[in-house]
Amino acid sequence: MNMFGNVVMALKGISSNWLRSLLTMLGVLIGVASVIVLLAVGTGSSESVAKSINSLGTNTLTVFSGGGSSSSTGTKIRNATLTMTDVTLISDSNNAPDVQSVSPVISTNETATYRGATYSASVIGSTSSYLPASNYNISAGRSISSADVKSHAQVVDLGASVASSLFPTGSNPLDQQIQIGSSEFTVVGLLASKGSSGLSNGDAVIIAPYTAVQDQLTGQSQSFSELLVQGKSTATLSLAQSEVESVLAAQNDTTVANLPFTVLNQASLLSTATSSSKTFTSLLGWVAAVSLLVGAIGVMNIMLVTVTERTREIGIRKAIGARKSLILSQFLIEAIVISLLGGVVGVLAGLFVARFKIDGVQPVLATYSIPLAFGVALSVGIVAGLYPAYRAASLRPIEALRYE
Repeated sequence: MNMFGNVVMALKGISSNWLRSLLTMLGVLIGVASVIVLLAVGTGSSESVAKSINSLGTNTLTVFSGGGSSSSTGTKIRNATLTMTDVTLISDSNNAPDVQSVSPVISTNETATYRGATYSASVIGSTSSYLPASNYNISAGRSISSADVKSHAQVVDLGASVASSLFPTGSNPLDQQIQIGSSEFTVVGLLASKGSSGLSNGDAVIIAPYTAVQDQLTGQSQSFSELLVQGKSTATLSLAQSEVESVLAAQNDTTVANLPFTVLNQASLLSTATSSSKTFTSLLGWVAAVSLLVGAIGVMNIMLVTVTERTREIGIRKAIGARKSLILSQFLIEAIVISLLGGVVGVLAGLFVARFKIDGVQPVLATYSIPLAFGVALSVGIVAGLYPAYRAASLRPIEALRYE
């Protein structure tokens, strides 16, 4: 009997016990579908995290005010704040040649009002360099300018969520007066939608000159809550960080190790998040592998039962001259066919499920997962069927014929 004949015989064996074979395939199906879906969830989660971090700018540093300067012994010397002097020093290319721009930031939460419509938003007071540094784009109008900052102009750029909540659909918010807190500001620009970043909504913002924010909302202050520093490139961001830390350490008469500020490197954050996401995806892959292992055990179990049920048949075939290799291939092919059929349906099921959001995560199909799933399904058939097939091929004809 040739290979084709063995395949036909394997299909007949499967169809003769179709319910048992179907349940066996179900174990492989679930395992293969799990591999595709869980890897897609892991990939989707990784891309979502990367997108959120990229939306903040991957070549930026954020310097947060720490509140106090400490000596090497840990004793607080004086209050340490971020001031315009720091902005000027860091902006100097002689001090920080790898820095592109420095944007001082003042932030507060306020309620914006327009003709009875209200929206609670984060008001960010900064300079004209803040928008490009934080990856904001203007969809209509203009961005706040250096002249606006210098003249303390009460003008704002509105985030997409703020604009859609305050103004009716089809209306033009530009040049309209809105009330923020108890003060009026003129809308000069609309920001393109940026989406959410973690727990913060990048579209629920109002950006204004920091001078106007101080005048009307927060009160005059010589310090800022943070500085947004844009590096000249992602590749040199670590150098920019070292330069910024050195400038701030010298300005506050301390060392970099005792710097009273927190410097967040977005590129490092992205690298760490990517590494964590890869670990998470690998973990999901191993969880799916457990499902495949259970499916493989099911295939082996059923094939052992099949060999036992067909012992007399094996004896007859051996008695009329069937070689050991032929018996081996017959049962091995049957196990492989069961696994591959379960694998095909499992791939289809996995592709279908991966189209839908799972716990808020949109799965992204990992292209390597499909050939991986087929390969694993084939391996399951070979590994799980090898021992039962060898056991069948090793039966002595006389003992097989006597089996009842």
